[in-house]
Amino acid sequence: MSTYIFLWRINSRDIPRAIFHMAVDRLSLHNSPGVTFFKSLGIGAGVSFTPSDADIRSWALLVTFDRDMTELEKLPTVTAWRKFALEEEFYQLSTITSHGLWAKQEPFISEVAKDWAGEVATITRARIRWHQNLRFWRSVPPVTESLHGSDGLIRAIGIGEAPIGLQGTFSHWRSQEDLRIFAYKGAAHQKAIALTAEHNWYAEELFARFAITAHRKRTLRQ
Repeated sequence: MSTYIFLWRINSRDIPRAIFHMAVDRLSLHNSPGVTFFKSLGIGAGVSFTPSDADIRSWALLVTFDRDMTELEKLPTVTAWRKFALEEEFYQLSTITSHGLWAKQEPFISEVAKDWAGEVATITRARIRWHQNLRFWRSVPPVTESLHGSDGLIRAIGIGEAPIGLQGTFSHWRSQEDLRIFAYKGAAHQKAIALTAEHNWYAEELFARFAITAHRKRTLRQ
């Protein structure tokens, strides 16, 4: 079983269509054979990882699938988005480690040895306690600055199920070692970890690291 992320870029005139899909895709995906977990997601530019980052021309689908990838590409949700998306970026991921819960589930099952030597991706996701939102957002800028200054970072974007309270990140790294240096040696990130323990601002959290086994980007239409 692999995890897949589709990132779609759309035309401004198709924003209502995208919002419609965010509402109805869950029914189609829930009834799709092979789908074991899924989330339709909004995307942020990854500058501050706050709601102000939201990019309403970019959307994502995360899905875990226990069948062949050719079957995944036939899913009605995927084919529907491709009918109007301008660009598509696609990641196939195999889990190295995953800790925590997403919507009370453990969606990612470890499949790859921890000594994977290729490029890696991470997904972090948190449900923030409402009374901790302001404190949480104040802590974000130093971590963001440290992240974007990290050697080995190829890209980082915000992902979210809602503008406030259900936030996450997706990041793509050159190697596991580059990721470890940011996570365990970066002062800003270490301070954020300490503040998380002190203030208990997450009602639920997840951190997963993946081997990137396939990655492509293509233009669907001009």
